[in-house]
Amino acid sequence: MAKVYDVPAQEFVSRLTEILKNEEIPAPVWSSFVKTGAHADKPPQQPDWWYTRCASILRKIYLNGPISIADMRSIYGGGKARGYGIASHRYAGGAIIRNAVHGLEKLGYVEMVEKKGRIVTKQGMKKLDNLS
Repeated sequence: MAKVYDVPAQEFVSRLTEILKNEEIPAPVWSSFVKTGAHADKPPQQPDWWYTRCASILRKIYLNGPISIADMRSIYGGGKARGYGIASHRYAGGAIIRNAVHGLEKLGYVEMVEKKGRIVTKQGMKKLDNLS
């Protein structure tokens, strides 16, 4: 049986996005006009970017867990151009990641380990392994 490690990330995240759209992860009101971080110039152009980010976060927690919000802010961050010099790293927005993780916790896919970060629950692991 294939695991999440064996499946290409883009295919896996796109299929998981479709599943999360049907479940009860509400997108925040501000998600239509917010930038994803200080490194971004514009808000995301895809209308369902929130569910894609939730699926991507769930996959990252599965692969790297236990992982903290600060670690995910670093992963989803990017380079910000500073004139003619080299681009410097900027963190991603914490509210986006935090709200996505809280939504996944409400569904029972993610749980918090004290002072270590978030991990995928058995229910979440079963769902992701069946999807892969």
